[in-house]
Amino acid sequence: MPLFRSALPQLSGRPFLTDGGLETTLVFGDGLELPCFAAFPLLCSEEGRSRLLRFFDPYIALAQRYRTGMILDTPTWRANADWGERLGFDSGALAEVNRTAIQFVSALRHRHARADLPLVLNGVIGPRGDGYEPEKAMSADQAAEYHRAQIEVIAASEADMVSAVTMTSVAEAVGIARAARAAGLPVVISFTLETDGRLPSGQLLGSAIQETDASTEAYPTYYMINCAHPAHFEAVLAEEEPWLERLRGLRANASTKSHAELDAATQLDIGDPADLARRYAGLRKRLPGITVLGGCCGTDHRHIAAICEACIEEASASVESRWQ
Repeated sequence: MPLFRSALPQLSGRPFLTDGGLETTLVFGDGLELPCFAAFPLLCSEEGRSRLLRFFDPYIALAQRYRTGMILDTPTWRANADWGERLGFDSGALAEVNRTAIQFVSALRHRHARADLPLVLNGVIGPRGDGYEPEKAMSADQAAEYHRAQIEVIAASEADMVSAVTMTSVAEAVGIARAARAAGLPVVISFTLETDGRLPSGQLLGSAIQETDASTEAYPTYYMINCAHPAHFEAVLAEEEPWLERLRGLRANASTKSHAELDAATQLDIGDPADLARRYAGLRKRLPGITVLGGCCGTDHRHIAAICEACIEEASASVESRWQ
């Protein structure tokens, strides 16, 4: 049974970590080939699962060291119908691999379970299209129907929540939120931003959050930003607007390059982990409600360690007594 579905512990104010850039670490760090940039096929082999275990271990160690919680993401960002078809997975095989993914992170939770280390099982879904390009073809209703199969598999598992990451348009985000509500799952929406701090669709972040909330009766539990460097969105978060209270998490890119530049790159740009961490600390000082901290493209455990050093040690000590 889910442990935290009815009361997600990251809403308490305690810092929670996520991992870094899974796919970029596997491709550039481990030298793996990931067709369609999809990690979920690794779940289908013992060697692939071992690779994934090695990826997660240093992040869990950081959560233990800094006395934070951690959100354990399934490697299922590409495990939907369109991407699955390209990779030779029909609907039955996709349902099975999504179940396997939850079992994988559930085993991680059982292996590392401690009273002072809350581990949240998070079923991850991605956009129907590319995470850098706005999805123009689907209405919100079409998006709800498209993502329903993956969400229902997650809802029938031990998962505590579902997160839609690298969202590029409000229509798809709204559809996912509606499908999650129908399945009884808490949902988090994480928007991709460009170098101008806007969604790939051109919409302002605040407008996107407000429109999603208005179309779903504010069903998403909270919102996040992913796949952009803080230099791209710091100015947006300097506003004094009520929608900022809905923002709880950051998963920034390591690099300040644009998505087009990153797509064309043949080498990984890991940026400056210390500078990234300082920027996270500055944002948290202004917006203390941002408690879910992780990374996206180009980041690895070194970046998350720097973020912990800059942001979490003092805060985690102050809340330690709540979890003993």
